[in-house]
This record gives sequence, structure tokens and C-alpha cells, in this order.
Amino acid sequence: MSTVAEAITAELVKLKVIDISPGLAQLAIKLAASVDDPGNATAQANAARELRAVMEDLRKLAPVAAENDRLDDLTRKREARRARSA
Repeated sequence: MSTVAEAITAELVKLKVIDISPGLAQLAIKLAASVDDPGNATAQANAARELRAVMEDLRKLAPVAAENDRLDDLTRKREARRARSA
């Protein structure tokens, strides 16, 4: 079972936001480590709440992923047909 810090680090890498906002990314990792720490339950809850807010901000900063889905394929085919007929 992975820790919260490991999961957050993996998500930050996937989102490609570490270089965009390194301070906020490090804050997220530190907060995640605080959530993993089996100490004060109140402190864990506070860290989890702040982590959620920081991750929300980081997700907004993440570049839009260029995914190739069915709609993208159809758009390319339509553009190719238009280019051939022009």
C-alpha cells in the first residue's frame, strides 16, 4: 500500500507541474508526509484539508494534456479530406 506522499508525488509527475510551480509542489509533498505521520489526528486532518486545496491549485496550473481520442482522430481525418479536395 502506497503512502499519501508517494501518491501525491506520482500525481505531480503525471500533471507535469513540478517545474511550473516547484514551491507549491514541495508544499504538497510536505503536507502529504504530514498526513502519513501517525501523530495527532487533528494535525492530520488540517494537513489533509490544506493538501486538498494545494492540489486543486496545482491541477489548475497543469498544462492541458494532448490526448488522442476518437474525436481527435475524426478531426484529423476531416482535415485530411479537406486538404485533398482543396
